Amino acid sequence: MSETMTDRQSHWENVYTAKADDSVSWFEETPSVSVRLIERATDARGSVIDIGGGASRLPDALLDLGFTDVAILDLSAQSLRIARARLASRGDKIRWIAMDITRWTPDRLYDVWHDRVAFHFLTDADDQARYVDALRNALAPRGIAIIGTFAPDGPERCSGLPVVRHDSESLVALLGSDFSLLSEERHEHRTPAGVIQQFQFSVFRKN
Repeated sequence: MSETMTDRQSHWENVYTAKADDSVSWFEETPSVSVRLIERATDARGSVIDIGGGASRLPDALLDLGFTDVAILDLSAQSLRIARARLASRGDKIRWIAMDITRWTPDRLYDVWHDRVAFHFLTDADDQARYVDALRNALAPRGIAIIGTFAPDGPERCSGLPVVRHDSESLVALLGSDFSLLSEERHEHRTPAGVIQQFQFSVFRKN
């Protein structure tokens, strides 16, 4: 049985309360792969939503590049408060959404959907299906979805939780015929503790 929304929220609120945001294993001072893939998908006139963005440095980088239509969605309100405080007045340019992606109903369309660390935490088939529904409903026609997960040889657990490791084939099967795979690449992420984690980034276009 999957975690309830309350269980998930409590877990991530505790993580961002107990730990500094730059000490968690998924921290990147410079999210270079994500930025490169987003820039390839759209210029600064495009809209971007980052799923599970938490307190990441991605909104900082996108604002530096001139993006003006950026949303960050995360289950942890605390993580969003950390990011908004770091950005100071620039944080007013970001749309902050504290919500479980498996319970979220999009109210608009985005040109780019980016997710570097959220999807692999969804181990339940129903939660995965709800995620795909949210993606389908939030992404504009011909929009680009960038999904980063642990690769098949990546960690089996993260932050004390089990994960589902993916390659492009498993994501193609889950996303279905509404999406076409454009590219895939592996990435070695070095954690703040110096551990190497194998990631897989897959890029899709909504048909």
